[in-house]
Amino acid sequence: MFELLIDKLKKEPRKIVYPEGTDARILESAARLKEGGFLTPILIGNKDEVTEAAKKGGFNIEGIEIIDPLQYEGFESLVDTMVELRRGKMTREECTELLKKSNYFGTMIVKVGLADALLGGATYSTSDTVRPALQLVKTKPGAHLVSSCFIMVRGEEMLCMGDCAININYEDNLDKEGNVVFSASDKLAEVGVETAKTAAIFGMDPKVAFLSFSTKGSGKGAMVDLARSACEKARALAPEFDIDGEMQFDAAVSPVVGQLKFPGSKVAGYANTFIFPELQSGNIGYKIAQRLGGFEAFGPVLQGLNAPINDLSRGCNAEEVYQMSIITAALK
Repeated sequence: MFELLIDKLKKEPRKIVYPEGTDARILESAARLKEGGFLTPILIGNKDEVTEAAKKGGFNIEGIEIIDPLQYEGFESLVDTMVELRRGKMTREECTELLKKSNYFGTMIVKVGLADALLGGATYSTSDTVRPALQLVKTKPGAHLVSSCFIMVRGEEMLCMGDCAININYEDNLDKEGNVVFSASDKLAEVGVETAKTAAIFGMDPKVAFLSFSTKGSGKGAMVDLARSACEKARALAPEFDIDGEMQFDAAVSPVVGQLKFPGSKVAGYANTFIFPELQSGNIGYKIAQRLGGFEAFGPVLQGLNAPINDLSRGCNAEEVYQMSIITAALK
């Protein structure tokens, strides 16, 4: 998988910004990327502090761009841009104070095109990474929400699972009169399509299963209806992908069970991209695959944003930062 992504980055040079420039794990990854030469890192932070942290860790960051928000010549121009983006929601003073923080500053660097991607969360919380992205970079055209997926790898086998990190559940959006303007099934369908697109970026031929405790009407209830309706809408949104459901997990992965319960389906028994009906089952599902199934889990990969921005676990190590840097940059 990483050979494919690195080849892509060699052909399409990109820059990735790290808001947490003094973190040893970030510095080790940045030094390694600099040596590899296929992805250009940018470190955010006080230059003396970043340099000292690199020296202390023995990381060679010579030649890597370091940007201190408080010393940046174009700071006021970035403030102007943020004021325009947050018109009516934030004052100039509020925008100025937020842009002094590296998470907002790094996100704005991506927004104005000085970097192609951002990877944060080594010390920031998920909300501190995602909130600036939603406020400044925003969702891409046609997207209504941000979701996530995990890329699961075991040897040559690769799976994709979404959403396992962002959307707790799916509820209808209503207007002031109580009319549904964007339904729960619309949201889940969008997650399914975005997850299929992510899987394709990583070299997979997505076969997308909308998971449930029911297979093709064997069960009843609101959760079954949600998965079934979302599947139908996803197929209409992305006819280029093989998408089916609702189906139980055994029907999704076992050809014998899948074709018995869902005869003729191109997905049942052969699924490699799994869409969970809510966050709880998704988070449990990918961790079972990781801890008991022996899969490596890469992610969460954020979907639906106007630019590649991803969130690290605060317990990550330098190898995970390096891997997520490659994954994030390759999403553009």
